[in-house]
Amino acid sequence: MRILLVANAFNSLTQRVHAELRARDHHVGVELALGDELLRAGVAAFQPELILAPMLTTAIPEDIWSAHTVLIVHPGPIGDRGPSSLDWAIHDGEREWAVTVLQAVAEFDAGPIWASVPFTVAACGKSELYRTDVADAAVRAVLLALARFAGGRFQPEPLGRVRSDARGRLRPYHDQRYRRIDWASDDTTVVLRKLRAADSQPGVLDELCGQEFYLHGGHHEDRLRGRPGTIIATRACAICLATVDGAVWVPQLRPRREAGGPPTFKRPATDALGSGLPASVREVPVSPAAATIRDTWSELRYWEDSAVGYLEFSFPGGAMSARQCRALLSAYRQACARPIDVLVLGSPRDLFSNGIHLNVIEAADDPAVESWLNITAMNDVVEAILTTTDKVVISALAGNAAAGGVMLALAADEVWCRESVVLNPHYRLMGLHGSEYWTYLLPRRVAATEADRLMREALPVGAGAAAALGLVDRVVPGDAETFSDSTRREAARLAGGAELAQRLVAKKQRRAADEMTKPLDAYRGAELARMHRNFFAPGEPYHALRRDFVRKAPPAVTPPHLLG
Repeated sequence: MRILLVANAFNSLTQRVHAELRARDHHVGVELALGDELLRAGVAAFQPELILAPMLTTAIPEDIWSAHTVLIVHPGPIGDRGPSSLDWAIHDGEREWAVTVLQAVAEFDAGPIWASVPFTVAACGKSELYRTDVADAAVRAVLLALARFAGGRFQPEPLGRVRSDARGRLRPYHDQRYRRIDWASDDTTVVLRKLRAADSQPGVLDELCGQEFYLHGGHHEDRLRGRPGTIIATRACAICLATVDGAVWVPQLRPRREAGGPPTFKRPATDALGSGLPASVREVPVSPAAATIRDTWSELRYWEDSAVGYLEFSFPGGAMSARQCRALLSAYRQACARPIDVLVLGSPRDLFSNGIHLNVIEAADDPAVESWLNITAMNDVVEAILTTTDKVVISALAGNAAAGGVMLALAADEVWCRESVVLNPHYRLMGLHGSEYWTYLLPRRVAATEADRLMREALPVGAGAAAALGLVDRVVPGDAETFSDSTRREAARLAGGAELAQRLVAKKQRRAADEMTKPLDAYRGAELARMHRNFFAPGEPYHALRRDFVRKAPPAVTPPHLLG
């Protein structure tokens, strides 16, 4: 079927739907909603049998939805209407929610219902929920709606005749009136709901150290206490704010935009505060091992189960600054010093890694220098994994990975993915040649021509397609908990298997043979020479592309590679 995806951005859900439809042999195009005339031109050029909108905040013109069936993916249950569905669900403490696919009509979110799939609302931020449970339910709902559309006999249910037990209703935009935290009365549970309902966008507006910031992210703290609303500690660039009955961690802040000023963007909290952070606020570190047995925030956790070590990392937005790369490298080396045979790397639920931290780079006094520091620190982590020959290293991807994050995963001996994972193993859209030993890692898994295609086309790759290409060794169906259980079983089996010693010998031999053929330093040197030009040479597009990405400048046109 010829299916045109229409979205405000080629975001994680749109990419997931794109990959799922391509895996089922549909001919898929993507048109970014950049204006009615451009949309009309895109529809006329593609001639779709069906239009699907996975993420759309603007109305489809009447002449399009009256001439084509247009299905809208709405992250709310039947009857739910309005632009802040997930925000309200988290804010109100809903335990069960749904994704509904409805047909576009004149009134927003009021069209006939084609499918609705429920999901459990996990205790996490909106962005994580959106990328995991919402995305899973959305794909099931989309596939159900497509099957019904293709069958030709299904009659969608008009919203006015929905079941009497429908839970959804029309809700207003969830603006700062509803998000405001009353530090004198809101308990920790309420504060966390408000923070998590806004963790990606738009954040919770508050005043810190005499400045107005949007707070992004919210995590529980089990021990620290203080005067409600004040900063009582820092950790790895996050700040800890006291509540009336406890405390919460906020990893990122975004300054309020000044009238007429440029758009602001999220930064690590202590970086954003700068000299405004009181000198009396102390750093309260926690080791990866200690974080595992506490209810506190940490980017890194480490635990063991018999001969298997698990190094979990969870960086906001999947981005890894030079500091975060160094912290991960230190934790990795400590894990390698432990008496374990298998080491599993990855996030327990969400993003694996998206590579270098473009926001930190954008905020730096010299973005080119910061870019260089970041990419070399990322390379150090990948090199450490590649040169580990006394352990089997597993990358366990419960969530998506992109650019250098994909190469970080491929540095391991095996890559295990949840079936929902989407990989973007390319750098071209940011104007970069790429590093992290990709010129070694990709060809050793796929043919050189295939590696070139992946880099050139710059399209998302679903877990199933990645397995077929050889990028992924194991794909696990089910939710994040199922993936975690499966990973633990398989890692334990590997550690206890009779073939482990032989496998480690073969691993050392292969690394030695590869080093004789072409040293890792040669790959690194050639890649970094190209990256140095990307960062420092005049006329390179990277800095403008990064600036537009970080500051969310809309693209002028849909990139040609998305047109289908």
